[in-house]
Amino acid sequence: MINRIRDIRREKKLTLADVAERCVPPTTAQTIGRLETGMRNLSLVWMNRIAGALEVEPELLLRSEAVEATPVVARLTETGAEPLTAPRDAILPSALGGEAPLVVMAVEASAGEYRAGDQVWMRQYGPEDYPRLINRDVLAPRPGGRFAFGRMIDRDEHRVALLPPGAGSRQVVIENAAWIAAAEMLVRKL
Repeated sequence: MINRIRDIRREKKLTLADVAERCVPPTTAQTIGRLETGMRNLSLVWMNRIAGALEVEPELLLRSEAVEATPVVARLTETGAEPLTAPRDAILPSALGGEAPLVVMAVEASAGEYRAGDQVWMRQYGPEDYPRLINRDVLAPRPGGRFAFGRMIDRDEHRVALLPPGAGSRQVVIENAAWIAAAEMLVRKL
């Protein structure tokens, strides 16, 4: 197995010292360098420590030698598409940073700006974070195992109000939602 510590660290614009400092307990930049180059074995303990420091799931640190990684070959800038100065592997959507769990909603019927076939990757938040989710697209659980999805337009101590995507949609009010997942990434097939 080949590890992807260096790719993920560089994608997050972190130095070896940054990762070493973020480890619990902290370690040295030299140790992180040895682990990412394979000069030192990457044990489960180290994999979990480094994954925590990089804010990714531990399995993202490993890559099978048999599976060819998807390369990032260009970047789109204000002047057009340009080659990368240092090619790197693409980071999977599941590598989104953050402590809270990720959930995915599959779009089966087009609604508003969402098309059939899209996947909306979302991060779960608790009630204490609801104020900062105003004007974001969110998924909220409802009684009976159902969900509501839409733009959060209002909230108070016990309720949140969502405006579903699409013209003519009526506001949906959810009471005492245990969590709300805010959209972080849209994955769309072309």
